[in-house]
Amino acid sequence: MDSEREPVRVVIVDDEQLVRMALRLVIDGEPDLTIVAEAADGDTALTVVDEQRPDVVLMDVRMPGRDGLSTTRELLARASPPRVLMLTTFDSDDLVLGALRAGALGFVLKDTPPSRIIDAVRTVADGNPVLSPAATARVIAAATGPQSSAVRDSSREAARRQLATLSERELDTARAIADGLGNPEIAERLRISVATVKAHTSNLFAKLAAENRVQIALLVRDAED
Repeated sequence: MDSEREPVRVVIVDDEQLVRMALRLVIDGEPDLTIVAEAADGDTALTVVDEQRPDVVLMDVRMPGRDGLSTTRELLARASPPRVLMLTTFDSDDLVLGALRAGALGFVLKDTPPSRIIDAVRTVADGNPVLSPAATARVIAAATGPQSSAVRDSSREAARRQLATLSERELDTARAIADGLGNPEIAERLRISVATVKAHTSNLFAKLAAENRVQIALLVRDAED
């Protein structure tokens, strides 16, 4: 990371003090990252973010009072919002899904190794999504609950209209993303370079107005439902 850049400013939001302490120890040990504040609930998080203007918010999903989903939606609706990286366990997939639809850049599990949490914060700070293929599949599965036929038909047609704007290779890439594959796996499946996969993915974000890979995956699933 460029040593001339200011450290990435991070706010930790989690109702468990031990989690906050552990994250602070992990993140504050990096010269390019700094914890500027902590919050134990959503209401405090909104105040702290207004005061500190962080680059990244590490947001717990389940908290008493205002939960992480509600807090994330409000943050992302503001002008110049921070980038949000959700902290979760698999039993909160439903809330994570809502946050990703709202524009959060991704999520990490609370038992993720410290080095990967650091990498995730850096990645999100640069505006790129952080989504584990295995976790992505679980989140997508959480989105496939019962729907009325009218809602399902409407979603399917809207998704198909969007996907119709893609080239054949872009569509292949989108389908691979929906299968939970990372860039190297997509490159192997499609017999193209990783750089080409990244180019196709960039086009997908632009053409589909998607903020992250989960939104692309959900669109594919909606179209094929």
